[in-house]
Amino acid sequence: MNIKVDEIKHRDIHQDVDDFLSDYSNKNALRRLIRCFFAEGILNKNDLRFIEGNSREATLTLQGGKGILKFEDISSSPANTYINNGNIYLIHSDGTSFPVTSHERLIDLLRDSFDFHPDESGISGLKKDVGNSIRNDTNARRYRCQWRAEVADAMQQDGQNAFTPWLRWQLSIRDAAMFLDQWGSLEGHPYYPTWKSRPGLSDEDVQRLSPEFNARVPLRITALRRDMAYVESMPHVDDFHSWFAHAFPALWQDWKQRLNQQGLDETQWLPLPIHSWHLENWVKSHYADEIAEGILLTDGPDLITLPGMSFRTVLPVEPPSSPFIKLPVAIWMTSEMRSLQAKSIQMGPRISTIIEAILAQEGGFEQRLAFFREETAFHYKHAVHQDDAPGKHLSVVFRDARIYERTDGALPVTVATLFTALPHRDQPLFTELVTLSGLGPEAWFRQYVRAVTRPVIAIYLLYGIGLEAHQQNSQILFSPEGVAQGLLIRDFGDGRTYAPLLRQRGHHLQPYVWPGILPTVFEDDIEPVRMFVVDACFVSHLHELALALSAEYGFADARLWQVMKEETAAAFDAVKSRVDGELWQTERDMFMTQPWYTRSLLRMHIQEYRDYRIQHGLSNPFLIEEEETRIGS
Repeated sequence: MNIKVDEIKHRDIHQDVDDFLSDYSNKNALRRLIRCFFAEGILNKNDLRFIEGNSREATLTLQGGKGILKFEDISSSPANTYINNGNIYLIHSDGTSFPVTSHERLIDLLRDSFDFHPDESGISGLKKDVGNSIRNDTNARRYRCQWRAEVADAMQQDGQNAFTPWLRWQLSIRDAAMFLDQWGSLEGHPYYPTWKSRPGLSDEDVQRLSPEFNARVPLRITALRRDMAYVESMPHVDDFHSWFAHAFPALWQDWKQRLNQQGLDETQWLPLPIHSWHLENWVKSHYADEIAEGILLTDGPDLITLPGMSFRTVLPVEPPSSPFIKLPVAIWMTSEMRSLQAKSIQMGPRISTIIEAILAQEGGFEQRLAFFREETAFHYKHAVHQDDAPGKHLSVVFRDARIYERTDGALPVTVATLFTALPHRDQPLFTELVTLSGLGPEAWFRQYVRAVTRPVIAIYLLYGIGLEAHQQNSQILFSPEGVAQGLLIRDFGDGRTYAPLLRQRGHHLQPYVWPGILPTVFEDDIEPVRMFVVDACFVSHLHELALALSAEYGFADARLWQVMKEETAAAFDAVKSRVDGELWQTERDMFMTQPWYTRSLLRMHIQEYRDYRIQHGLSNPFLIEEEETRIGS
């Protein structure tokens, strides 16, 4: 969903542009809410009546005598997907109708038709967070109009008419990948109802800190007493101080010198990066005792970074081989407070060690899978109290970025960026890659699905590892010709693993266990790992790309899901000889014929996150009969 430049660039009055963008963002919110209401079963999709002779116009009779909602342009797609692209009207019993233009009004009209009785506080919270999303979305789109124009002008001056080749020509692979990561931060998760909500941040804070504004964020390199920290590292990191000094040589010298000038021995301290907003708005108040006791020293050098799509994972501008840094930021975004728990600190390096060994054994699954190692991490843990909980807002993960130092010509493109408008043309970025490839869109998609499903299914069936290959965690490695070659995956702290399969292959993953913390290593049932894979890779990623390609190129509803079905079946066949027969058949049936389970994000929000693992099943799109390849063919 992208704004067309031509729709706004000739307007002379700034307020007109603001009104247009605000209206666009408001409709974006309505579209997301309607999609979630039907997908999650909060509203019964069978109550939606499409008008005879018009496959895109439908009505919904409201409970409580509130009348009828009329949708002028709503489309049905596989996997219980209903996308509203038109106006909505409330029709009263006397035939009079009124437009429904606000999310508050829509929610009020629909709430009596929900399959549960929501608390007023839950409804109020949803309205507030959707409103905050609309405001932030409007501001981001205003900035994007300017940024698009600047990039398009630079491309024109360089004589380039294609975006990704221009980036390859202008920047290193690392810098191009990060530019694309920020570029793709505009749209957010496609069906998160509160996709841009950042309560507690001012408009200025959002613009100063967010990737969609091409931000630069300083980190303060504080000092945490070594005996007050738990450190987890991959085996090759023998000594954290040596590792940090190698990764950040100038920063290490500056940090070390400041400690020495205070008469302190740097070996007794750890350099802890803290996000600038988090430092001023959380750490100095919530860790005031630790600061007063000299456990945490908040003076130190600053490090300038680029925030990535997740907001709180950043990439230093210098030095050129420095790692990503993942940090806690005490801001509620999308569905949770962005802490960084001890579980992530411990499990990231542990699972990285195992995946590195697996990829060495498997040849990278035909060189289709690469990953960002989480080399080392630590969190505050008081030497006497020995409680993990206080460290969730005083912690860090260092993620190796040298995988960007590639010699194969592949450009990593974050999946969400594929859906984002090009700077010089009012089409999503994937259209440029399809054109560069010389393939038709169906053949391009088939190659894409193969590049993703082969490694994801293989590592799941062979080793029980669930890769969270959703739009934000996945980068696709594209050849210079725009063809998908493989998957570059990141973020393993909350990844899920089925331990029995891993042990069968000779690997052991030590789980993190702490009261009240949900497990990520499972012994008795593979279902939580399967759901993780289906939700991230199939629902949030491949299904969304099939929707976007179908809309862009006019495919009949089911054709690209048939391609996805064929490639998923082929991915299962590719490892069949190496997997227990019963397991293989069971898992194949679950992926190919059973409902696809995914997180119920809107329901959780309305119910104020009393349960973080509510899920719902979507109708499996692989069960749809193959339709005509093209509309009108």
